[in-house]
Amino acid sequence: MTTHDDWVKRDAAVLWHGFTQMSTYADNTPLIIERAEGRELIDVDGNRYLDAISSLWVTTLGHRVPELDDALREQIDRIAHSTLLGNGNVAAIQLAEELAPLLPVDRPHLLFASDGAAAVEQALKIAFQYWVNQGVAGKRTYLAFGGAYHGDTIGSLSVGAGGFGTDLYDPLRFPVLRAPDVDAPGAFDTAIAMVHEHADKLAAVVIEPLVQGAAGMRLSPAADVARLGEACRKAGVLLIADEVATGFGRTGTLFASQQCHLSPDLMCLGKGLTGGYLPMAATVASGAVFDAFLGPDLSEFTLYHGHSFSGNALCAAVARRHLQLLKEWDVLANVNDRSYQLGVRLDTEIAPITAVRQVRQQGLMVGVELWPPTDGLRWGRRVCAEAVRRGVLLRPLGDVVVLMPILTSTAPEIDRIVDVLGASIDAVSNDR
Repeated sequence: MTTHDDWVKRDAAVLWHGFTQMSTYADNTPLIIERAEGRELIDVDGNRYLDAISSLWVTTLGHRVPELDDALREQIDRIAHSTLLGNGNVAAIQLAEELAPLLPVDRPHLLFASDGAAAVEQALKIAFQYWVNQGVAGKRTYLAFGGAYHGDTIGSLSVGAGGFGTDLYDPLRFPVLRAPDVDAPGAFDTAIAMVHEHADKLAAVVIEPLVQGAAGMRLSPAADVARLGEACRKAGVLLIADEVATGFGRTGTLFASQQCHLSPDLMCLGKGLTGGYLPMAATVASGAVFDAFLGPDLSEFTLYHGHSFSGNALCAAVARRHLQLLKEWDVLANVNDRSYQLGVRLDTEIAPITAVRQVRQQGLMVGVELWPPTDGLRWGRRVCAEAVRRGVLLRPLGDVVVLMPILTSTAPEIDRIVDVLGASIDAVSNDR
């Protein structure tokens, strides 16, 4: 029988894992997942782990959802893929038709891609060309916030704030205007002032509404995000809402922009679009932005940008059925019930722990910031390792432990996550 260690050796011999130092990959006891059921992952030795990070924030309804499996099988019997460059396919059209009315964007048009970073990259290019097509000169930079993370392509890295070892690529990044961290005092007042001061050169403002995910679940007040949106409208600056992480129910509404009464000019979707089944993303453009690209055939107004797998039929079929299930199962009601339950338990049992600096929560997006007594203890990684040993999969962002339960999680599963988190923090903080 092939053992876990055998699989790790085979893995390390041929794979290169992102955000992972491969020289120590095997030393960190990586999980090798063979299958899954519901909200549990099962490794090659048959051990089960409650997926409390939604497989890096993508899985919404669970693993091996029969209805999504069926949608995939049914589409395979028709076609797997055909290009959307100059042609269409039924599955992509049907998905766009069902998604468009749910989006907080005026007269939305969808440009599909494969992942969130690509969706952001598309939005940046669209915003830049929008002003060129309008005959407005000089609007060619962007404003983004401190702590922001928008992906790993060059454009998305540029509007991101760095970190995660990406400072190496600074020579490749283009400069942007940088507002303070979203949770810094007066951050949005400063950002709004910057919008008005630099409106003549700003193509767009980029923000993750309500929650900066990779920054460690940094929270933005909905009212402040709304004020920023209004400032952009008045100043004639496009607003890009990066909802790659916050979209599809994570924050308690289908999209975080809805809680901010925000109607962005461009909106980036990814991660949960297909329920975590297949890689698919989209850049949503408002009708006003889309109209600026209309002109003679093959003219300079055309957006010369596209992806080979844009609008992949298999992805589209699963994404469409996923949208239907979110409504049929009343998933948002469960999100809000479980969010309340999670918040109460975090407030009463995790926040008071001496080793915890702060707990930040919006819906089912949670960051538990630890408070190690000295630098270099790697408490985040060690707490998550302890949790895995107890059968719950968590992931650290430095010394912030991320909880991102699957949207269909049950009350007992939420209790289990908090119990294991508390026990893991105690184990690490008592073993210095």
